[in-house]
Amino acid sequence: MAYKFNDIRLEKGMYSIPGKSFTQVLEGMDPSENYKGTSLEGLDAYQRQLKRFDIHARGVGSDAVEKFFRSTESAVLFPEYVARSVKQGMEETNLLPHITASTTLIDGLDYRSIYSSPSDEEKKLHRVEEGAAIPQTEVRARENLVRLHKRGRMLVASYEAIRYQRLDLFSVMLRQIGSQIMRMHLDDAINVITKGDGNGNPAKTYTVGDSVIGGTAGTLDYAALLKFWNQFDPYTMNTLLVSPDAMLALLQCKEFQNPLTGLNFQGTGELSNPLGAKLIKTSALGTGTMIGLDKNYALEMVMASDVVVEYDRLIDRQLERAAITSTSGFAKLYTDASKVLKVQ
Repeated sequence: MAYKFNDIRLEKGMYSIPGKSFTQVLEGMDPSENYKGTSLEGLDAYQRQLKRFDIHARGVGSDAVEKFFRSTESAVLFPEYVARSVKQGMEETNLLPHITASTTLIDGLDYRSIYSSPSDEEKKLHRVEEGAAIPQTEVRARENLVRLHKRGRMLVASYEAIRYQRLDLFSVMLRQIGSQIMRMHLDDAINVITKGDGNGNPAKTYTVGDSVIGGTAGTLDYAALLKFWNQFDPYTMNTLLVSPDAMLALLQCKEFQNPLTGLNFQGTGELSNPLGAKLIKTSALGTGTMIGLDKNYALEMVMASDVVVEYDRLIDRQLERAAITSTSGFAKLYTDASKVLKVQ
């Protein structure tokens, strides 16, 4: 059987088609559905191109970086390899799915989110009598645009320095770049949760020792955590972002020292929580800080671009100043669905 992927002409322009990634362009020319029932089933269009040029990008037997540059056409595959490796690193450390209710993809840099801010009276579930007006939920557009930020790293390496390095090892470096970019996005998300998205909607902040939370300032106990949890009605605190020092104080509460919690942590690495929230430790938070949120209603992620690499430079082996970027921003959905607790 003659496979079409062997006849595709690869060129730089495939990276610059509006609204489509390099892989999507390849899929349009060589659909994966045509390979069902064949030995190539399960590979996408890009992976079939790697097979075409006999490039092994993973595992002990991976090729050297220079294998991509054996021909003009195979060199066109290199930027996509870089982008995929970076995205893998982003996914490995991605905490955003645990704190975002929705992800919106846009073409451009301007985005105006929507919101609904019902009063306490409007939140009540009144009985509707026959002929009576049905209570309304008003949805409005935000006054200010969502601010998007381009986050990235500069790949600085001469071709001579990496040409003989195995792709499996080089991908480790690229995954670390992805991890660093994702940390920047998490910093942006936390900043929007705590300070708002420019529409006067910062998260309400409580402090251990104040009139609401009570307790002793600088000391976290279970009673203070319960009072913080109780502030979320009608939302549910199902996620708790915790700074490393606050996590240590939290786990020292006797209520968290159930033997089953220890066994579960040793076996799976997951911490049980008596409040039913997912505990996430992150150094992106300041000292003595916790953010509780209802992930189903708190935050919207807005993405203007996936991972973008300077394909011209990479294809031409000008790696010395090749930028790798990702552009996104965040919008608050329901302000009261996220709150901050300061331990000290």
